[in-house]
Amino acid sequence: MDRLKQLESFVAIASRGSLTAAAKAEGVAPAIMGRRLDALEERLGVKLLVRTTRKLTLTYEGAAFLEDCQRLLAELASVEASVSAGGIKATGHLRVTAPAGFGRRHVAPLLPLYHARHPEVTISLNLSDRLVDLAGEGYDCAIRVGDLPDSSLVSVRVADNRRLCVATPEYLRRRGIPRHPSELSQHDCLTLSSEASQTRGWAFRMPAAAGSSEVVYLKPGGPLDCSDGQVLHDWCQQGWGIAWRSTWEVEAEIAAGRLVEVLEDFAAPPNGIYVMFQQRKHLPLRVRLWIDFVKQQYERADFWKKNGVSR
Repeated sequence: MDRLKQLESFVAIASRGSLTAAAKAEGVAPAIMGRRLDALEERLGVKLLVRTTRKLTLTYEGAAFLEDCQRLLAELASVEASVSAGGIKATGHLRVTAPAGFGRRHVAPLLPLYHARHPEVTISLNLSDRLVDLAGEGYDCAIRVGDLPDSSLVSVRVADNRRLCVATPEYLRRRGIPRHPSELSQHDCLTLSSEASQTRGWAFRMPAAAGSSEVVYLKPGGPLDCSDGQVLHDWCQQGWGIAWRSTWEVEAEIAAGRLVEVLEDFAAPPNGIYVMFQQRKHLPLRVRLWIDFVKQQYERADFWKKNGVSR
């Protein structure tokens, strides 16, 4: 049995949530999809999906393997496109969405450069901190930062993203320095509103059994919240509370002493910066080339330093 077909079937089943839906999309019987999944699990020696009569659930190994498979399949499609396209030029209209703050700094500057390489592609950029529905609103792809919600979209991780708690020296003199995440309940925390993309809360690495650690999500509160990350950043710099921000947003202020990192010992491991797009058999060339371009730029050693972030 073709190994690539097994991987493609696993991604389809996991993304669509059922054997039946994946089989219908490919035009085969559900039993065929089931046999491919069984063969893949037997070859790997691990259980990827727990199947019940009501639903499919990814195992821990399955979730990690899914992300790798999505990346590999996207890269394979891109490699094939670069060969098969030959003299064919990328054309059409590329619609991209990204979080407002990150998009202004690290997506918007790339689009004119991409257009210069592919002048027959026109581009629209949407900057919003809400979770945009790609299919429903007609976008080709999204740049998303942080933990990803359950989704049928394909995700390609293009960079790491570290987040930390910060406040002004004046605020900390006035209200004290929190020594444990549980003490955030005694502080004014500046949070994204529920309509924004940060839905799980603030992530912290906490001690667990047998000397290990685990990532715990807390949802601190305060008198101020906003759907715009830049507004939270401004409020934080004005001394109105503690914010949980990415290094690309606050590192310059920390270096200048305008903001101070707190709860460093509990900082969670980096999450990801992703390019996300709808699963399609034939992804438009303009989208494939844009994904490759973003990945190449973010992997450059000087990119983040040039844009105000050290890694």
